[in-house]
Amino acid sequence: MAVNQAKIFEHLEQLVATPEQEEFIYGFLTAFEFPKATLSQIRQGGARNVAKEPGHVGLKNKLYYQPVADSDHIESAFERRIADAAVAKNKIRFVLLTNFVRFLAWDTLTKERLDIDFEELPRNYGFFLPLVGLEKAILNSENPADVKAAEKMGKLFDLIKGRNDLSKAEDIHALNVFLTRLLFCFFAEDTGIFEKGQFTSAVKSYTAEDGSDLDQFLTDLFTVMNSKLDSLSRQSLPIHLTAFPYVNGGLFASDEPVPELGLKGRRILLECSAMDWSEINPDIFGSMFQAVIDVEQRSRLGQHYTSYSNIMNVIQPLFLDPLRTELEKQRTNTNGLKRLLFRLGKVKVFDPACGSGNFLIVAYKELRLLEMDVIQALLQCDPQSIFMSGIHLDQFYGIEIDDFACEIARLSLWLAEHQLNKQWEEHIGSAPPALPLRSSGKIWSGNSLKIDWQTVCPKDVDEEVYVIGNPPFLGTLGRSDEQRTNMQSVFRGFKSLGGLDFVACWFWKGAQYIQNSRAELALVATNSLCQGEQVATLWPSIFELELSIHIAYPTFTWANNARDKAAVHVVIVGLSGRSKIRLLYQQVDGQWHSKQVSNISPYLVEGGNIAVVAKSKPMMNGIPSLIRGNGPTDGGHLLLDRNERDALLRLEPQAARWVKRILGSDEFLNSQDRWCLWLVSITEAELQLMPHVYNRVQKVAEMRRKSTKLSTRKKSKTPHLFDEIRQPASGDYILIPRVSSERRAYIPIGFFSSDIISSDRNFILPNGTLYEFAILTSIIHNDWMRLVAMRLKSDYSYGNKIVYNTFPWPDVTEIQRESIIALAKTVLLTRENYPESTLAELYDPLKMPADLLNAHQALDEAVDRLYRDKPFKNATERLSCLLERYESLTKA
Repeated sequence: MAVNQAKIFEHLEQLVATPEQEEFIYGFLTAFEFPKATLSQIRQGGARNVAKEPGHVGLKNKLYYQPVADSDHIESAFERRIADAAVAKNKIRFVLLTNFVRFLAWDTLTKERLDIDFEELPRNYGFFLPLVGLEKAILNSENPADVKAAEKMGKLFDLIKGRNDLSKAEDIHALNVFLTRLLFCFFAEDTGIFEKGQFTSAVKSYTAEDGSDLDQFLTDLFTVMNSKLDSLSRQSLPIHLTAFPYVNGGLFASDEPVPELGLKGRRILLECSAMDWSEINPDIFGSMFQAVIDVEQRSRLGQHYTSYSNIMNVIQPLFLDPLRTELEKQRTNTNGLKRLLFRLGKVKVFDPACGSGNFLIVAYKELRLLEMDVIQALLQCDPQSIFMSGIHLDQFYGIEIDDFACEIARLSLWLAEHQLNKQWEEHIGSAPPALPLRSSGKIWSGNSLKIDWQTVCPKDVDEEVYVIGNPPFLGTLGRSDEQRTNMQSVFRGFKSLGGLDFVACWFWKGAQYIQNSRAELALVATNSLCQGEQVATLWPSIFELELSIHIAYPTFTWANNARDKAAVHVVIVGLSGRSKIRLLYQQVDGQWHSKQVSNISPYLVEGGNIAVVAKSKPMMNGIPSLIRGNGPTDGGHLLLDRNERDALLRLEPQAARWVKRILGSDEFLNSQDRWCLWLVSITEAELQLMPHVYNRVQKVAEMRRKSTKLSTRKKSKTPHLFDEIRQPASGDYILIPRVSSERRAYIPIGFFSSDIISSDRNFILPNGTLYEFAILTSIIHNDWMRLVAMRLKSDYSYGNKIVYNTFPWPDVTEIQRESIIALAKTVLLTRENYPESTLAELYDPLKMPADLLNAHQALDEAVDRLYRDKPFKNATERLSCLLERYESLTKA
């Protein structure tokens, strides 16, 4: 549920009004919804309080509070506390100090400082909202007014929710309509649509200070703004209401109830209206409301509101750059400029998952600015000409499933049009009047996956249509039953959907929509759509429609405005059936640079359209099988840390033969100690002689019995054994961690004896030799891994089926093999020069020792020569070679 910020504000007001110094911290924690049980434990001196000094309170991952006596210097105490190692050790988020005159706080995550008078604490409650799970929305705007506006509207939103029953869908809809109407009024009185300050002045002058009549006043006002100037309804109302203009456009048409606001609601509303809304960007409105809507709803819809820069990454190469290139080409050609102007008036922009309209708004604004540049060029040729804008909002189409987002999209397009008309007046000449409102774009409210896109945005074969957007980022987990059904419907006819992400639906529908036409598409997608097994599931079918990837941005972190700001790693992919230009982007020092290439592969590198298909066994004869490590499924009862192992062996020394070292990926990479009970071949009698071991086994049995995720077969297995056992009985094996940092050039791998158990966090190659080690640790194999592997966020997720089994191993002579083995030995011996360093440290690109890097590079060059005599210039050449070899091996 959404947090009631108004309640936090009120509680803190009471707290500072009558401060009891010894009770202050408990009141503060109560305001931010800490459980009563936590407060009781702190009062009783329980272990929850990590602070050691009397009167101090420290809660792990939360806060550290220190009261300061008047005689002490609060500033120096504050600096000492921030530097205290215990703050970092306990992952304290907020450090709070007060002498009840001054209040200091430090956010250890954002590095922000709060320095206020004690009585100002309630007004600054937003600084501490992360304590209730609400990270401050980071609105990607260069305009600080946008951020301030979002915070003000957030306060109003939460107060309304606190004072009104919003349990029904129609109540939520009414609130959505109310907020969009307020936004319009705020904006209108600062941008010339209303008289300057007209709305604010009316509320101040004609409503009671306690807000008791504010809802009726607003109801009457909204009715007036839906009434034409000569209507009878206006004649019976006071002049301070009828002074407002007729708005039209449907914004005030529906008779929706106005919520009760009260004294505080009126005060916050006036705070909002007092801002200068002429400085607010309409494309920020969606982010503004997304920052305050219910978190659960946001997660369900998969919404990620988008920064201006990322929207430009989509629309610039798709249509803005080509259109600007045409402008420069025709700059001195009057007829050419007029043709371009006519063309701009015919362009259609369609966002089939438009949310609050960010993409459409930015596209509209950029096309209007381009149009003004074209007209400026025409005026240079013919200064006497008179022009009117040929770009209209009805060229912009959208579909959005969320009713409120649709309302915001329509309103934002109206306001963007008004802003651009003001600019037009400044630079070109007269513009259409602001009121009454006209078309607000073709925004449909509905399920994009059920609607025929041709119905929403009709297009002929030769029409210039651009499909853009940022569809939902849901993976296979977290989908509703309806979303799963939608996906099955969209991909009707596909043999299997495998692990396709939800966003694939928009790519497949979009590909079918633009095929055999001039239309083009560029969408944002989760990066996994161009990695691993999803590539083979989706992209061959798209290529069969005679479409090509003509724009590609490889994996980068998505700058979204979500309040929880979860890390999202995405790609941008453009599709066209006619463009001959292929632009592959690359990020250098934080800036995107494009390179024109002959073709872009579905892995978003230069290359053919071949898709690597996961295989159940190696595609080449004679290559040993790579298998997953052992899976305990034990609830942790068969696993032991050092203290648990030592305690067990003190009690039951005879258990020593059954305790073995176990390696997960963390233990392997970071040289951490962990053990397990490896009870393969133990008899019942031997187990009964070790009651402490037996007790752990019984806990495993109970855990498996209660588990709803385990199959009947797995529940019935002997509980003393790992659920999945693949450990080699003898000899050595090669270990490859399943997940590795994207920063590493090489995934660290190693050799281990069969006496050391590998968990299922790794893959193992039983009886692997130095030759397999050499190939698997080479840069060419790591490049292949980076191409086809799945990712966890941005880290690489190595897979035996999609990475190892598909890898095109080189043909090798015995002499070449021996040479490669010798170089592999050098790599391993060089590692031994650094016994104090972990593999994570040795393979950190900033810490890797020079001799180890040299040893790897010597091995890399030798392995590269197994594929061709001429050295590869870079990873792109290696991958082109590997994909060609893969394709030939597949055909063979």
